[in-house]
Amino acid sequence: QLQASGGGLVQAGGSLRLSCAFSGFTFDDYAIGWFRQAPGKEREGVSCISSSDGSTVYADSVKGRFTISSDNAKNTVYLQINSLKPEATAVYYCAAVHYVGRVRADLLRGYGMDYWGKGTQVTVSS
Repeated sequence: QLQASGGGLVQAGGSLRLSCAFSGFTFDDYAIGWFRQAPGKEREGVSCISSSDGSTVYADSVKGRFTISSDNAKNTVYLQINSLKPEATAVYYCAAVHYVGRVRADLLRGYGMDYWGKGTQVTVSS
């Protein structure tokens, strides 16, 4: 029901746009987040967007370089990643949770998500 795509190998300083296509539910009253997990590290919440009011939240480590957006007509949430650094190398996942209202930072912990998608690998070379 969720499928992340758009990952790849990119040089440091480059950009990628990840896509999260969802099906089986409407975006109404959901929040969709992006998470990543690097080898040997715990999962980290990156960003989240609310369908009900379009509010967004970002991890401090990505503020100013990552932008989350949605295209409800295409049932897709995007994550634009700019100024990539090698430490951004990870598998990126998207997840959805039934949610109404302004997103909060604690959503980035990833607990209680209703749906998780398969990830897409992002590798940043130095």
